[in-house]
Amino acid sequence: MDTSYKVAVFGSTGFVGSYIIDKLIGETFIPKVLIRKGSESKIPSGCEIIFGDIQDKSAVIKTMTETDAVIYNIGIIRQFPKKRIIFNELHIHGVKNCIEAAQSIGVKRFILMSANGVKPNGTEYQRTKWQADEFLMQSELNWTIFRPSLIFGDPRGHGRPEFCTQIKKNMLSLPLPAPLFYKGIWPKDAGGFSMTPIHVENVAEFFVKALNMENTEGKVYNLGGSKTLSWKTIIHRIALASGKNTWKLPAPVHAVQIAASIFEKYEWFPVTRDQLTMLMEGNTVSENYFDEFHIFSKDFINDNLDFLS
Repeated sequence: MDTSYKVAVFGSTGFVGSYIIDKLIGETFIPKVLIRKGSESKIPSGCEIIFGDIQDKSAVIKTMTETDAVIYNIGIIRQFPKKRIIFNELHIHGVKNCIEAAQSIGVKRFILMSANGVKPNGTEYQRTKWQADEFLMQSELNWTIFRPSLIFGDPRGHGRPEFCTQIKKNMLSLPLPAPLFYKGIWPKDAGGFSMTPIHVENVAEFFVKALNMENTEGKVYNLGGSKTLSWKTIIHRIALASGKNTWKLPAPVHAVQIAASIFEKYEWFPVTRDQLTMLMEGNTVSENYFDEFHIFSKDFINDNLDFLS
């Protein structure tokens, strides 16, 4: 690999972004990152840093200048309008700014982090992610879109949100049984909805390997691990890895949605109505691409959940 190969990375300080940066450096790429001042401690040596905001078009262009590819990994799972943490700004306007900048200065390769289950008529999270995908697919860039299912792995500090650690904190650390959510009146299928968890290291590998795989251009990949697991199984394995009790109790999701309708605007409340809606839909993929990308799957098992202990 030519050590002058530079990649513009947007969303480098987050949970997945930190792993992408490490993988890029390990593969002798040079990440060029756009960050806000004060976030320098989250960026390892080996990166070129540009200070600014994703809505600042001049900073976006400066980040992309003299790079060979773009990775857009900015995303939020919950919005707080008073802090300008908004789906539309980060999922749509930010992506559009980067697409337009890439086209204007001639950077052709563009890899986007999306999400499994995006759709035009879903939650605001799903809709804005889907719309960003559409913008990229309609561009003239050599694009690849990855849509991961549930991503898990060591958040490595810095307050990065990660699913398993949030479950441990918000559900398993309470002196109450873990909830097995269900719809309707009867708890017959409580906790039966499923996900296909994928390790954050695997996600980072997909992104970095795709940079040099021309056959991935113009394709959308729904990423998941090698096993699809029910909510009951996922909660059980998180509890075991955390050293917590594994008592579970059926819980009507409607009651939690009522509470969320009142308190979701506060950061201390652990979940929003939209998050509950997406949780109950499940989040599974029907195939994986580990063989195609020559990646070894890190499964959702105790050895890979040791960060919870």
